[in-house]
Order: sequence, then C-alpha cells, then structure tokens
Amino acid sequence: MATRVLQRFGNGLNQAKNTAQSRGQIVLLSRGLSASNHRNREDSWFKSLFVRKVDPRKDAHSHLLTKNEESNLYKIQFHNVKPECLDAYNQLCEETLPSIHNDKYYPCELVGTWNTWYGEQDQAGKNTGSKEFMKYREERGKMLLSRRNQLLLEFSFWNEPIPRPGPNIYELRSYQLRPGTMIEWGNYWARAIGYRQHNSEAVGGFFSQIGNLYMVHHLWAYKDLEAREATRNAAWQHEGWDEVVYYTVPLIQHMDSRIMIPMKASPLQ
Repeated sequence: MATRVLQRFGNGLNQAKNTAQSRGQIVLLSRGLSASNHRNREDSWFKSLFVRKVDPRKDAHSHLLTKNEESNLYKIQFHNVKPECLDAYNQLCEETLPSIHNDKYYPCELVGTWNTWYGEQDQAGKNTGSKEFMKYREERGKMLLSRRNQLLLEFSFWNEPIPRPGPNIYELRSYQLRPGTMIEWGNYWARAIGYRQHNSEAVGGFFSQIGNLYMVHHLWAYKDLEAREATRNAAWQHEGWDEVVYYTVPLIQHMDSRIMIPMKASPLQ
C-alpha cells in the first residue's frame, strides 16, 4: 500500500500569535493516499462509493463511508509541547518540515500545520519519515510532554483538503460518537454538508480507524471569528439543518473544538 501523508499544525495570526504561542498547543493532521494492490477484488478495503443512504448491516464502516479504493489515509497527531519550548518548536517545524516533504523519496505530503489558539492547550501533532526526519524527531522529543495519534479515513461526501491562501483561522471539531452510530452520523452529514459549503468553509471530514475509535473530526476554515459566527448562524436559515442537529446531537458522547492558526510552512493558510 503506497502512502502519502498530509500534516497540519497551527500558528497565530498577527494579533493572536503571542497568545497562541504562550499557551503552547499545536495540532497536526496528516493525510496519506492509500492505494490497494488488489484493485479488481470486490472485497477491496476501499471499495464503496458513498452515494446514497447506507445500511449499517451490510458492510464495514471503512467500506461504506469512504470514496473508493484510492481514498486518502490520514494521520492526526497531537503533541503536548512544553510551554517554554513552543517558540523553538515552531521554528524547528518551519525550518525542517518543508525540506523533509520536498524529498521525492519521502512518502508524505505536508498539507497543513497549526498552533492552537483556543481549545486544549500545550499540544501539537506530526508524522514519521526519513533520516532528516529522525534528526528532527530527536530535537522535537526534547520539547514534548506527551503525544498521541490516530489513523483516519475521509468521508466520501467531504471535500479533499487542498492548499488555500490566507489569512484564515481553522476550527477542528472532534466528536466521540456512541459505538454503533457512525453510519447514522454519515447518513445525516451526507445531507448536512450541503448547508455548510456556501463560504467554502468545509475543509475536510474524517473518521478514525486506529486509535480512539468512533471518533469524527471536521475541519473548517474561516476568515476570522466574526466570519465563523456569521457562517454558522447562516446554516440555520437552510431548511433541514435544524433536523440534522436534532438527530446527530444524541449520537455524541463528547466533543471538542479547537481554533487554530496556520504556521508559515503550512500550505493551508
């Protein structure tokens, strides 16, 4: 299986940068393109295109909710950074990550990196790689308190994340669903995403395969916090959005929201 990996972290906007850095949180999402070696097999891991309401009894979530055999595999990592090391951590990322991912032999693609402005603090995320990356990881390890990661698949009905110009702020909304409700969530959001595309705010939607299971991550982009509020309020003007909220809230056990600012090296600005 060939794999490319996308990454995301966060740095502050001019007026928020010092605040974000003082709090020490960074989040990184990684995307990898996974291609099956057996594309003609009917039971390929990524065989189903999500084009209609699906029956949760018919197949695994990874088959029913992803696009096809060539769906991207994502990796999200959260690194708890020592607050006093955040400036050095950001500088290390900005100096090292672009050259690592420009290496044609490195099976990863840098898509985005952020510092967290509001949300869980003292956190960051990354992925794995080459000899240069090993040196980078050694230096990075001196700055971390802890780290965790998840492997994710992308929902078929979301956009594939692509680089975008800035400045923007990003919101990562993470949902811990009740076991057995992922298909129901997907059915509702396959319709709901149409209500949240009008300002190009939808960046990507993912669900976990390895790590914390029944986790969903939605990534959004806004010009600023005022635009975020206006965009979210506008969704309520669309018939059907209230129904989606009404039926999906009971599926959630726990949820988090992080407001994040792109680093200079991030293709998602």
